Amino acid sequence: MKLCPTGHATHPQWRMAAALVLAQLRAQMALPAYAQAPALGLLYITDHYAAQAQELLDHLSAELPEVTDWSGTVGVGVCASNAEYFDEPALAVMLVELPCDQYRVFSGVAPLPRGGASGFVAHTALVHADGHTPDVAGLITEMAERTTSGYVFGGLSASRGADVQFAVGGSGNLAGQGAAGGVFGGGLSGVAFSADVALLSRVTQGCQPVGPTHRITAAKDNVVLQLDGEPALDVLLHTLDVSLEGDPQQAVQRVRTTLAGLMDADGAPAGRTGHFGTDTRVRHIIGLDGVRHGVALADMVEPGMRLAFCQRNVAAARADLMRICAEIREELAPDELDLLSQGGALAGSGLEHARGAPQGAPVTHPERHIVGALYVSCSGRGGPHFGGPGAELQIVRHALGDVPLVGFFAGGEIAHQHLYGYTGVLTVFCSD
Repeated sequence: MKLCPTGHATHPQWRMAAALVLAQLRAQMALPAYAQAPALGLLYITDHYAAQAQELLDHLSAELPEVTDWSGTVGVGVCASNAEYFDEPALAVMLVELPCDQYRVFSGVAPLPRGGASGFVAHTALVHADGHTPDVAGLITEMAERTTSGYVFGGLSASRGADVQFAVGGSGNLAGQGAAGGVFGGGLSGVAFSADVALLSRVTQGCQPVGPTHRITAAKDNVVLQLDGEPALDVLLHTLDVSLEGDPQQAVQRVRTTLAGLMDADGAPAGRTGHFGTDTRVRHIIGLDGVRHGVALADMVEPGMRLAFCQRNVAAARADLMRICAEIREELAPDELDLLSQGGALAGSGLEHARGAPQGAPVTHPERHIVGALYVSCSGRGGPHFGGPGAELQIVRHALGDVPLVGFFAGGEIAHQHLYGYTGVLTVFCSD
């Protein structure tokens, strides 16, 4: 698997932006280190181009006839390895060279079959979803169950216009979608990958707890009524050190900047403090119930779940983003066996010479390289949240190097089997 060609541009007219992107893609495809016959294209646009999504896809498909499969969606921003386009007209494209039997594009009208019924077995999947779809979190979980790893990654489309998704497979249309042009609204779409496609994926949190983890002991629908046997509203106010009676304006302002980190019943133990793990889903506090002394969240809750109040924290977000990049680099690093440290076990065996190494040199396993990366970040993290325009992508580039990367700023991030908020999901394609 060779390096993935990428292109990105901004322009008030989508045709001009597309021309700039195509020029970048063609220039890279002419280089020997880059894929020269990629069949899969990942396309992300900002909502400024949402109304022209079909025209844009048709244009790219016509200009790149070798690319037979497309997937992507819309965000309030898109990104590339060294650029961030937030709240401006822009698009970003990555082309991936994979054998056709190692991936499948799917959508609501051409869903991913269960259990390899079509002869293709999905190991993991890139998922794009419309957040307005009823029970979208349940659909994401169901999609994860269709993969052998149980892991999916991606994000919700984010748009002030149409929440479009791109899904084109094979000969230009997915089987079963009739005369559709590859632009959809609602439901889920994406690309499923077989176990032969080497991927590494990590989740980075953007919030930090402001108090201990509590057990939800009473709840109704989306309202937390009790935490550790105490009224939930009282626990929230105590955590924030505010009072609705003394200074209600200050209390309301503090609550508005506070979020709730939810964990399943088997998640973090009550009383724990520190940083959130990947088992935490951050949700908005959408209301206070003064009658029942409850706290209403933007998600359903049940007794037994864990909850920790939290706030957005730039320093914690930067540190955690660097952490996941370091984890990826560490996993990609080659294992080195010093012959001397092995007591000469391999000396004289001829193995070191068969691998092209001189007598007495370390024997190394081939290093896996990043050939492409996909980054989905929360729209609430974009822009100046990390200290300046493009600062978030600069952290990734500094940690991973100048690898081909595209992505978008989403209305919610998908990883494992869950829907997250205020997070970043970094996934890299690897090649030996």
